[in-house]
Amino acid sequence: MNAMTKLVCLVATALISMNTLSAQNNPNTENGNSIAANCNKPRDNFYNRYLHTEKMPLPYDHIHEKDVFWEKRIWRLINTKEKMNHTFRNPKEPFISVLLDAADKGDITLYSTWDDQFSQALNQKEVFDLTHSTDTVYVVDPITFEESYIPVTNEFNPENITKFRLKEVWFFDEETSSMNVRILGIAPVITRYNEDGFVLNEGPMFWAYYPELRKVLARKEVFNPHNDAARLSWDDLFEARMFSSYIIKENNVQDRRIQDYTSGMNALLESEKISNGILNFEHDLWSY
Repeated sequence: MNAMTKLVCLVATALISMNTLSAQNNPNTENGNSIAANCNKPRDNFYNRYLHTEKMPLPYDHIHEKDVFWEKRIWRLINTKEKMNHTFRNPKEPFISVLLDAADKGDITLYSTWDDQFSQALNQKEVFDLTHSTDTVYVVDPITFEESYIPVTNEFNPENITKFRLKEVWFFDEETSSMNVRILGIAPVITRYNEDGFVLNEGPMFWAYYPELRKVLARKEVFNPHNDAARLSWDDLFEARMFSSYIIKENNVQDRRIQDYTSGMNALLESEKISNGILNFEHDLWSY
């Protein structure tokens, strides 16, 4: 055996020994076998699905200020209890979990609800406090009969989020002679309770800036009831307006919501009136 062959054998032996030692010292191993071997479970399909992980959102056309002939800001409410919006409550990955997971990974920034202009960003602790609450539970030791209070952390339940707000801008582009819409923000709506369990109010939990969020949404699949092979993304859903909603506010000098000056059936009629006004504006431009 020549010197080169001996050197190769020594290097191979050293590498095997290092890998064996690393596997034994790895806290994620059991009996020297990595837990990662569990990743070799049977594939729940006959081909690998990966295209959605590489998908990018379709970029918007550049809009110049001089081309915006008319615009109106409105706020919408999406009720996930409606049949068309059940996708938002998918038990495997509800939409609220998509937002919180992206924020936890640092892919997006969440903003305070002091206003809806994305002026105050939330840090990681503030985001954690939004999804976790602490209560005290009264307990009695069965042996010593001593009374005490134990702090208990309540985990966030995604099923408690049944509504989402959208902030969007409708505008008429003179260059293309068309009416377009751009979503600016998304906010999950949460119901707040007092210590006695009575409802205090209902309002946004936080605001997410939609243009920043699009990259995350483009890589998250949405259930397609018509074709399992043609999965949609959340970005596809919002851009194609594949959801049901109604207007709760239009931009006004008093900054009032519809519910501030009317209610019940009249509020729905007012919402429909604002929606029709936007559609009729474009139609009237082409009237002769």
